[in-house]
Amino acid sequence: MTSFVAYLRKEPGSDHGVEFPDVPGCVTAGRTLDEARAMAAEALAGHLAMLEAEGEPVPAPSTLEDLKDDPNRGDAILVLVDLPPDFLKAERVNVMIPRHLLGRIDAASGGNRSAFPRGGRRAELAG
Repeated sequence: MTSFVAYLRKEPGSDHGVEFPDVPGCVTAGRTLDEARAMAAEALAGHLAMLEAEGEPVPAPSTLEDLKDDPNRGDAILVLVDLPPDFLKAERVNVMIPRHLLGRIDAASGGNRSAFPRGGRRAELAG
């Protein structure tokens, strides 16, 4: 199972805030610790699905050891948030697309269709 480290913080008079050092912009909150942790799992899965849908790379999770001296951690509690086991699993599909588009995909991916769009060259197909 893939787990991401989350920073859990509580300011006086506020909910428990959650952020992911490996996934900038992925934040959530909950009234209780349990609610914050549940919301963290939902926010992480949604944010990574959005990245994947937009063809952006899904970041690799840091370990607890990697983040033990992170200056941005401050007084946050470190929590591991799990992704469903099959979340990042590739799935084979068969599709029909125009031949010219397939040629452009081959050119952009260096002939390795399995690497597309991870090659980071999606913009070449737009033109």
